[in-house]
Amino acid sequence: MKAIRFKVYQNMSNYRKPNSFQLKETYPLPPPSTIIGMVHNLCGYKEYEPMDVSIQGEYYSKINDLYTMYEFGNQRFEKGRHQLSIKDEDRKIGVIRGVSTIELLVDVELLIHIRPDDDNKIDEIYNAIKYPREYPSIGRREDIALITDVEIVKLKEIKGKEIQDVIDNYYKYISIDKFEDLKTKSIDGYELGSKYTLNKDYELINFGRKKTPKYFRRWNKVDVVYIREFKKFNIELVVDEKNNPVFFI
Repeated sequence: MKAIRFKVYQNMSNYRKPNSFQLKETYPLPPPSTIIGMVHNLCGYKEYEPMDVSIQGEYYSKINDLYTMYEFGNQRFEKGRHQLSIKDEDRKIGVIRGVSTIELLVDVELLIHIRPDDDNKIDEIYNAIKYPREYPSIGRREDIALITDVEIVKLKEIKGKEIQDVIDNYYKYISIDKFEDLKTKSIDGYELGSKYTLNKDYELINFGRKKTPKYFRRWNKVDVVYIREFKKFNIELVVDEKNNPVFFI
C-alpha cells in the first residue's frame, strides 16, 4: 500500500466553518474537502478522483483580522444603498460592501498523506504536488502553502508494543469509526477529544427541471475526533516509512 506524503507551512490561514458568518471561524486543521480540492486543482482534474486523506498538524496561535465583505442579494441597484452593482441579464443587482472579522491560524504546520483509489494516479499526483503548475493554497485563495518533503511512501499496519515507537508530534483528525467499539464519552478516564462533522466530497444534485436545471452540492460528510495523543487508546494503526502515524478519512 502506497501514499503521497508531504509537509506544509502556512504563515496564516483560515479553514472556514461553513455555518460561521459574522465571524468567519476556522477549523483547527483543514477538512478533507479542502485538501482534496487542492489536489484536484493542482492536477487539473475536471471530474472527481476518489481518494482518502490523513490530516495532521499544529499552529502557534490564533488571531482575529478584518476583511472586505460583499453581500449579494436579488434586489435592484439603488445608488444610495449599494456600493457596487453587477449585471443579471437586463437588470442591475445591488452589492453591499462592508467590513467583517475573520479568524486566522498563525504559523501552521501540516503533515498530509494522500491515497487515491486508483494506484495509477499516485505518480501523477506526486508530480503535481512536487512541481505545482501554480502556487498552491489551502483554505482561502490567498492562504499560500509552502509544500516540502514530497515523497511516495509505503504504508504498513502495526500493533501491540510497536505503537509506542510511533512518532506523535501533531494533532490529528481520526475517524470516529476507530472508536466505535469503545465508550463514546471516555475511555479509562480519558476524553476522546473535540468531535467534528467535516465535508469530504460532494455530488451535484439537480433541484430544477430538465430544461432549466439548478445544480447544488450535496456534501458527503465524515465524523472525526480532533486529538493529540492516541497511544492511550487501543486502536488499529497504519504508519509510513518514517514511523509517522496515518489516519485516513
